[in-house]
Amino acid sequence: MLSIENVTAGYVEEIDILRDVSLDVKEGAITGIIGANGAGKSTVLKTIFGFLHPRHGKITFQGAEIQNHQPYQMKEMGISYMLQEHSTFPELSIQDNLLLGAWTFRKDKKQVRQRLDEIYDFFPVLSERRAEKATYLSGGLLRTLSVGKEIMSKPKLLMIDEPSVGLQPNIVIEIYDLLIRIAQQGTTILIVDQNIMKALEVSDYMYMLDMGQVKQEGPKKDFEEDIREMIKVSLMAE
Repeated sequence: MLSIENVTAGYVEEIDILRDVSLDVKEGAITGIIGANGAGKSTVLKTIFGFLHPRHGKITFQGAEIQNHQPYQMKEMGISYMLQEHSTFPELSIQDNLLLGAWTFRKDKKQVRQRLDEIYDFFPVLSERRAEKATYLSGGLLRTLSVGKEIMSKPKLLMIDEPSVGLQPNIVIEIYDLLIRIAQQGTTILIVDQNIMKALEVSDYMYMLDMGQVKQEGPKKDFEEDIREMIKVSLMAE
């Protein structure tokens, strides 16, 4: 579904964060990117989504080159991106936040209503509190609302940056269970994570970044065999 070929990118001219990175995301799978702080994980997602444009290399989505597209074009093509920070509007209600996620088809009132009902069926807790302002929600519910807003548009590819950051362990379990449920409904997922064990638990294929380069890649079973050494390397890098 998505292919990154020899991409080099950065935030400041002549300073590269990603250096000749290549990776593929298979349709219907959960692909994980792990690595220490500063490895370039979040930069990969920002470059895919058009917040950054590669200095070199090519990005294709379903066969079409997208490396020069803007974020709104990515959304229209079926790519959603959940930032590490909460992407909700605190003074708006849960329902109004969800409706903002439907802006790509906002003129089709019937489709908007149908999709809203589907989201409420998927997240009963959001339905029960639909009139409540987002500012009163717990961290776990805010994360759930962020996910709900991003999948309102029925994306083909959902990219998520650090889904468990700042959450209590019991909420972390719920969030990762949620990602599995979303994938089972047919959405392809690309996840960036420092939580190596949780990423390993949910991912079908994984990449490990170090200093802006892919150091290791492979299916889950390959990473399971080397997990202890990888965690040791990750901790030493931090």
